[in-house]
Amino acid sequence: MSVKRVMPKEALDLQQQGWVYVDVRSIPEFEAGHPTGAYNIPLMHFLPGRGMSPNPDFQAVFARHFGKDAKVVVGCKTAGRSLRAAELLAGAGWQSVVDMRGGYEGERDMSGAAVVVGWRESGLPVEQTSPPERTWEGLKK
Repeated sequence: MSVKRVMPKEALDLQQQGWVYVDVRSIPEFEAGHPTGAYNIPLMHFLPGRGMSPNPDFQAVFARHFGKDAKVVVGCKTAGRSLRAAELLAGAGWQSVVDMRGGYEGERDMSGAAVVVGWRESGLPVEQTSPPERTWEGLKK
């Protein structure tokens, strides 16, 4: 399913208009820094020694906190996971879900050069801490 994609500055503008920003990166990635006001619902969990593993609770936790009429910007590290998450959500009936191009770190080409500048590199507001109700631990309860 095709979803609308926006640049980081557009994502911030949407957030300022009342859209929620859901960061689908792993817990350690989120805790290292994320867009101010973001919620963390990982699409995948980091398992030490095993790499990334799908989060079987992703859609159920998302649904518990955001109705199908919620206006949501989805972001991740470089826009790969967030695009998959946005497509999954749109396919499941969420009407207003957009993917943020560039992610938090920016999209890179094979040489490491920025193809799309991410949230952090754009100088947009970031934070390292969040209230419990915006963290994965708080949201999954």
